[in-house]
Amino acid sequence: MIPGFEALVEQRIKKAQKNGEFDNLEGMNKPLKFEDQYVPEDLRLAHKILKNAGFLPPEVELKKKITQTEQLLELSQVDSPERLKIQKKLNYLFIKLNTIRGDRHGSPMLSDIYRENIIKKLS
Repeated sequence: MIPGFEALVEQRIKKAQKNGEFDNLEGMNKPLKFEDQYVPEDLRLAHKILKNAGFLPPEVELKKKITQTEQLLELSQVDSPERLKIQKKLNYLFIKLNTIRGDRHGSPMLSDIYRENIIKKLS
């Protein structure tokens, strides 16, 4: 860096803080979201290029679908047939994600409802 440049930048940042210029920034007091935290460091540039071009790996697409389905589940009524349908879809997505990851040794993340139904059937 240019000598003295860091000190000038630091001085301007402190002045902006003092004047309250950072007080109403979007996302203030919220955790940072790192979209590429699960992507290996050596693949991040390629991932970013593909993402900007509208292409996402199947695992990332599935994670998006899982998040959307979980949000739908939270909004659904407790004992509704629709909730059971959403829960089945969520279980399917988890199984599919584990299959893509090659997690054949670990069990898929089953919901409590699904697990209870399996226990009832086996009892």
